[in-house]
Amino acid sequence: MERKQITGFVIVSLFAALIAAGAFIRIPFVPVAITLQTLFALLAAACLPPSMALSSVLIYLFLGAIGLPIFTTGGGIAAMLGPTGGYLIGMVPAAIAGSLIMKIMPRKGRPAAFISSLAATVCIYLVGLPWLAAEMDLSLHATLAAGLLPFLAGDTVKLIAASMAAPMIRQRIAEMLAAE
Repeated sequence: MERKQITGFVIVSLFAALIAAGAFIRIPFVPVAITLQTLFALLAAACLPPSMALSSVLIYLFLGAIGLPIFTTGGGIAAMLGPTGGYLIGMVPAAIAGSLIMKIMPRKGRPAAFISSLAATVCIYLVGLPWLAAEMDLSLHATLAAGLLPFLAGDTVKLIAASMAAPMIRQRIAEMLAAE
């Protein structure tokens, strides 16, 4: 295996580990906890090439699906397919969309990272909210009250944090991958 491939694998693994660690930095809330898990998913999308961002999320989801207790509700398929599972699955299109947006942006600064993070957040909600509604048999109003409104302020802070940090992290990762 080439050194560049090893470096890429380490970076992907690091982001998967950060997403997992973010699940443990949480404020309990019913039915969906407030966590830093999505912050690290946003950073993966804004900092990594599409294949690496997607790989980070897929590794995280795979490890949780096979039983490692790295989701906010534990681990295993049942945790992944429960009421909050849509938010987990939503990280897949979030990683792709956010990373592709960064790839096509002519400048990779904070405005691009903000747009990337916003698109990624929207992807998470587009999968998570209908899933929550279906799993808990909630009306539209109840779904928005339980799965969106309580999180808007925190997600805004995460968007700003990811936008501020991503350009520096992205540049360092690009240097690491180019140096190999």
